[in-house]
Amino acid sequence: MSAVAIVGAGLIGRAFAITFARAGRTVRLWDPDPAAAPGAAGFIATVADDLAANDLLGGRTVAEVLAAIHPVTTIEAALDGAEWVQECGPERIEPKRETFAALDRIAAPDTILASSTSGLLPSAFSEGLPGRARCVVAHPINPPYLVPAVELVPAPWTDPDVMRRAEAFLREVGQVPLVMTREIDGFIMNRLQGALLEEAFRLVAEGYAGPEDIDRGIADGLALRWSFIGPFETIDLNAPGGVADYVARYNDLYAGIFAQSQTRADWTGAVLDTVTAQRRTVTPQDGLAERQIWRDRRLMALRAHKKLADDTFGR
Repeated sequence: MSAVAIVGAGLIGRAFAITFARAGRTVRLWDPDPAAAPGAAGFIATVADDLAANDLLGGRTVAEVLAAIHPVTTIEAALDGAEWVQECGPERIEPKRETFAALDRIAAPDTILASSTSGLLPSAFSEGLPGRARCVVAHPINPPYLVPAVELVPAPWTDPDVMRRAEAFLREVGQVPLVMTREIDGFIMNRLQGALLEEAFRLVAEGYAGPEDIDRGIADGLALRWSFIGPFETIDLNAPGGVADYVARYNDLYAGIFAQSQTRADWTGAVLDTVTAQRRTVTPQDGLAERQIWRDRRLMALRAHKKLADDTFGR
């Protein structure tokens, strides 16, 4: 199998290392901080047993996955012979431009250069590069070894063949590419998540419901369906005549709700105090790290369940 380079060994970089290694790729992990790549490899070793217990290592053993991950000391060593580069650096435009200029200069001409950025448009950091046609955003939903969706976003000048190759690569390593036809701020996931958060903050700010009840409404309501089907399939199944019937029944209702939602709650205002106080009652500040571990283990169990369902009944 071909090699993959990860440039940036922080939270996202180490998560992608697991994703690629369990798919049989040799992973070279580099970070400008000499301690970061070995530290990432150490973290991976702490979660590998849990992943194996949930059959989430692609049929490979813990030892095989760990052996496929190689911290390296130079960016040249990371990129040597790499089919794919996953850049996972800071969310700041100038460092991103500098990094992509280096990647474009060093990587082989047919290597795909992908950024994990959640908010920077691919055109913003690839414009002017000789190899700008091979640059894309491949934005994961964290952590990608548990949540398979990856937003694949082209710049206006990205070669369509690069997009096809990128989609095929992501599928080969077990991810679910969300292929966008053009770039927009927030891509897909942050725009959808932002719309839901806007309404959640507004409901709290205007005194209609508390944060805990809104969280429960998602976790014990909408998310149970959304963990298997998306919003369009949901409404297609929620009316006898499918999506057209649903729209005929509820279009006016949602039009009215939209009209009520055109004022924005200030997330940094008094509503933040309300949400923070409620969250700290449920999970104290010093308990966040432990709760994150709990979340990831629940995600492992859910991913294992979904994998079994997909294998048995098909997606």
